[in-house]
Amino acid sequence: MTARAIVLGGGLAGTLAARALSPHVDAITIVERDRYPDGPEQRRGVPQAQHAHLLMSGGAAVLDELLPGTIDRLLRAGAYRIGLPEDAVSLTAYGWNHRFPASGYMITCSRPLIDWVVREQVLADPKVTVLADTAVMGLRGTASRVTGARVQTVGSAETALDADIVVNATGRGSALRRWLAEIGAPPVDEDIVDSGIAYATRVYRPARQFPPVVLYADHRVPRPGQNGALLPVEGNRWMVTLSGTRGGEPPTDEDGFLAFARGIRHSLIAELIGTAEPLTPVRGTRSTVNRRLRLGQLGAGWPDGLVVVGDAVAAFNPVYGHGMSTAARAAAALAAALRRHGPGAGLAVLAQRAVAAAVDDAWILATLQDICYPDCRYDVVDTRLTRQAAQGRKLADMVGLAAIREPLVSAATIRVNTLSAPLSSLESSDIVAALRRPAAYPSLTEPPLTPQERALLGSRE
Repeated sequence: MTARAIVLGGGLAGTLAARALSPHVDAITIVERDRYPDGPEQRRGVPQAQHAHLLMSGGAAVLDELLPGTIDRLLRAGAYRIGLPEDAVSLTAYGWNHRFPASGYMITCSRPLIDWVVREQVLADPKVTVLADTAVMGLRGTASRVTGARVQTVGSAETALDADIVVNATGRGSALRRWLAEIGAPPVDEDIVDSGIAYATRVYRPARQFPPVVLYADHRVPRPGQNGALLPVEGNRWMVTLSGTRGGEPPTDEDGFLAFARGIRHSLIAELIGTAEPLTPVRGTRSTVNRRLRLGQLGAGWPDGLVVVGDAVAAFNPVYGHGMSTAARAAAALAAALRRHGPGAGLAVLAQRAVAAAVDDAWILATLQDICYPDCRYDVVDTRLTRQAAQGRKLADMVGLAAIREPLVSAATIRVNTLSAPLSSLESSDIVAALRRPAAYPSLTEPPLTPQERALLGSRE
């Protein structure tokens, strides 16, 4: 039997979904409202690409399973592999993290480079075609089964595309809820946690290399959270992203950007960029709300033939660096459901439940902190953020305080935060035992710099 698939949205989540579909269908059409650039360049449909992005080791491993050799390709193109916590200088909510031996890693590079390396491989598949400059107008089908999509290419009339599987990967701005209403499907509710966080980013040419620096706010203090990240990216550049929750947003003018960097919990980033050459203006964004469709307990009311992935199903505050990893995990969940069930009737509910499970830990890691900030606006039914929130935060605080001084707890926390291990692993007997004994290392009052790194700071001109 011939099976056809449509992927709505050709960003990272969409191209990875196409890769997951490829072994199980005969043809895949990616519907993309933009026109792809010829290389790793910014494009209109991914405005968040101008800010710092992290590909955590859990997501990187999944990405390499979907597209073997991808991480090596990124590294050859200039990306950096940063061991955590060893290779970075990190101020967590609980204090400076000792630079224990790495138990995970992150890949740092520009978002356009990641998109391009993935896209180049996926579009080489002869099963995949792209409809560029094409908007999605709605779904085709009924409340019980989606059979395709209505699309409109620039300068043309609306047309219909038929498919056995439709994957919605249209991102944060997805019109899925309206599309479902148009075909008579039951409404889908969503959880929202909005700390009002805003981002400002500038790219620099460093005078000399320095480890990545990540400075997080302390969510336990009743004031707006302000964060900073200085990350190496390809082309011997630093990408510096500053962020602040409602009432503490970073300015987007040059003087204000530097003043904000000086005013966060430590001035290290401000000291470093003070001697670097600015390469871009300051660019800002506010599209940062945590939102998740409530699809974990799907029943018979979900239309067959429809699967939702990426930011269209769950979008996170980018400060935690989980967006790309959860996109990869969602694509892997779709691939596993296809291997188990095939592309026929009944796939959609099975795959959608798996996708919901794949993004759940990232949702809790982001929202349990964000909901603490002043004037955070939220509408949730998730009891882990309402009735059980105090218990969850108490455990998170105990683990966070121990992680900066205890190697065993640090390693476990890194594995969870890089989505390499489940959140439940922090409740294991060895972690509980470690929490009950005195920490192996003292608290740090200054950044954990090596003598060579201190010398670099001291030699600034």
